[in-house]
Amino acid sequence: MQAVQFTDHGGTEVIEYGEYPEPEPGDEEVLIDVKAGALNHLDVWTRRGLPGVDLDMPHVPGSDGAGVVERVGEDITRFAPGDRVALAAGVYCGECEYCRHGEHSMCVNYRIIGEHLPGVHGERAAIPAANLVPVPEGVDWETAAAAPLVFQTAWRMLTTRADVSPGEDVLVLGASGGVGHAAVQIADYAGATVYATGGSDEKCAYAEEIGAEHAINYEREDFAEEIRSVTGRRGVDVVVDHVGAETWTDSLASLAKGGRLVTCGATTGHAPETNINRIFWNQLSVLGSTMATAGEIDDALDLVWDGEFEVRIREQLPMSETARAHRMLENREGFGKVVVTPDSELDA
Repeated sequence: MQAVQFTDHGGTEVIEYGEYPEPEPGDEEVLIDVKAGALNHLDVWTRRGLPGVDLDMPHVPGSDGAGVVERVGEDITRFAPGDRVALAAGVYCGECEYCRHGEHSMCVNYRIIGEHLPGVHGERAAIPAANLVPVPEGVDWETAAAAPLVFQTAWRMLTTRADVSPGEDVLVLGASGGVGHAAVQIADYAGATVYATGGSDEKCAYAEEIGAEHAINYEREDFAEEIRSVTGRRGVDVVVDHVGAETWTDSLASLAKGGRLVTCGATTGHAPETNINRIFWNQLSVLGSTMATAGEIDDALDLVWDGEFEVRIREQLPMSETARAHRMLENREGFGKVVVTPDSELDA
């Protein structure tokens, strides 16, 4: 079969699309005929190389994808050939103290398909049945592939970790990205007044289309100063920051007293300077969040499948052009998710 792969870490030049061994499902796995995959910044970091993560090479990336069940392992009763499914990429042990209490995303042995394990950016993939969710008829493959990782991540950040309430003010940074555009919609759904940042007027307009009350072009304006201005110097109750070092100081400065900063990533760097005085004097909370539990995934995706939340697709490319897809993420081009489709599906 054909699959996206790389044999060494580096720039986009290491990405290839070519022959890869056919996957064989184990007893608790399902063989998927992949109809579409989607990219996340996680794919970029994995390709560049993550400290402490040693991959078996060649590595197939991809933590988002959807397709049709082709074959099931001997122990599988939940799925059957012909079922429509999407990937929920977090793999947990089920045995540690966090798993026993239902907090699977805090599992001490947590791994992610596409990051630590072979991913789904190929024509077929063998996936543990526990990592698949049903996709209803009528949901297109692009939506099914692009929704799971970002919507589950944003859902846990806002509803579980930050516990956003109706009437609160929420600032979402990088609203044009996958997590960002999901977070805008989830905060709006929760009854919050949503503010957002984007790197162009077009991105800001998109953010307002999907639920932001006011969007700030961070290329022209200091977003912390603008937030102080539009909130009467109060600040917001919650900041969603997945950008990292580049925005950290201004994120803290945007918070009202008692505010919460929730983060799931650090695209621009993981070691920012922090004004500790601001944190204790204003009694701020800094909350980390990663992926979601099984129940949270179902809650978020039910709203995607029902059309409450929209998955914006910025570009759909053949998998043979995955290197270009990576560059789009690195260069912050467009609004929403980038989808890649097996070339054989496009030729069919």
